[in-house]
Amino acid sequence: MKKPDKRETVNLFFSAFLILAFIVCANFFSQFTKTVQAPIGQIVTIAVCAVFGLLLFYATRVGDGKAIKRFSPLTLIVLVLPTLYIIVASIGTFMPLHNIFVENNSLTIVVYLASVAFGYGIPYTFFSGFELESDETDAEDDYDEDTKILVGGVEQDLLSENENSDILDDESEIMEDYVEEN
Repeated sequence: MKKPDKRETVNLFFSAFLILAFIVCANFFSQFTKTVQAPIGQIVTIAVCAVFGLLLFYATRVGDGKAIKRFSPLTLIVLVLPTLYIIVASIGTFMPLHNIFVENNSLTIVVYLASVAFGYGIPYTFFSGFELESDETDAEDDYDEDTKILVGGVEQDLLSENENSDILDDESEIMEDYVEEN
């Protein structure tokens, strides 16, 4: 991992400061929305939390190169749809689990977290990570046999386990020979 330069460090500092400032402002704003009628105040609070999730997404996206555009149905199913249901169930009194998400005409922490996750999950469903721009010469070498496609991770663990099992097999053969000699 490369060490961040001075500009990236300053940007990280300002991102953290802006997120903390948004949390403080959202807290004061949610205190104000508690005085508004129930469904409208709840919708505004949920929208503020969703915007916070969106800000978190853009503040935590790091990398070099251009953004990768893709559609992830898994993220949509696992993250976005359940959080959308929690949001809708907290607003609609006719929905199942409404009593769990709203207590004493006030949203529970589950709804706040679901709203933040919803705001984070929407852009994450369509954009993720970064891709390094390669030169034309690098494009020709992409299919070279010497190029490693995956370094570290599961592949490295499997390779180390195979190497360790080969070493253990060699050690057991040496021990058997030693026992036979004595």
